[in-house]
Amino acid sequence: LALLALLALLAPGLGVAFPGCGYPVHQWCSSPEIAVACQAESLCANLSRPAAAPVEVSLFYESLCPACRGFLVQELFTAWLVLPEEALSVTLVPYGNAKEENISGKWNFQCQHGPEECLGNMIETCLMHEAKNFSTYFPVIFCLESGSSVTKNLAACLQVYAPQLDGGRVAACVQGDTGAALMHRNAQLTEALDPPHQYVPWIVINGKHTDELQAQAEASLLGLICRLYQ
Repeated sequence: LALLALLALLAPGLGVAFPGCGYPVHQWCSSPEIAVACQAESLCANLSRPAAAPVEVSLFYESLCPACRGFLVQELFTAWLVLPEEALSVTLVPYGNAKEENISGKWNFQCQHGPEECLGNMIETCLMHEAKNFSTYFPVIFCLESGSSVTKNLAACLQVYAPQLDGGRVAACVQGDTGAALMHRNAQLTEALDPPHQYVPWIVINGKHTDELQAQAEASLLGLICRLYQ
């Protein structure tokens, strides 16, 4: 206040000091826009800028698809490690080109790479459901997708990356009705894509999919996010 009072003495009349600043000195710190117009940002230490929205990356994929595994491990996980938490929001939907059928009230699934892939999709879906927190389950999914077996390494990956999680609860989800319901939801999310997905991995950036965004994401997801983040 003392500094602003001094500025008021230096600025005659209403205290307007700069072209484009039509505000008296005592209002210079009332909003970020006014502070910029009056070139008073350095004086307004208590002004906080609104946080930029994170870049939203949604990955529609299959657990055993080689291209999906490559993108998740080399591009998506790397970008997530490097970027600050507020810059990137990730959604993972393991389903891809699978098909579902309701038989006697129960959902059954057929996957492009066979039953093993359906199991992998289910494990990762149940893992997300049980862990809740992205920073908890994503390293485990990275471990599964980068390892020798997506379906056989859950216990080892949990031990390294998320020992607090109960592998038994994940297994119960996979084998029970909860896993089937969650996978049905993945099917619905995949079927609702606009435009409809034609291949996997199918990458959606800030709610949009275009050939150009897909190509840029696959070439350098980190570079794309850095260009888009405001």
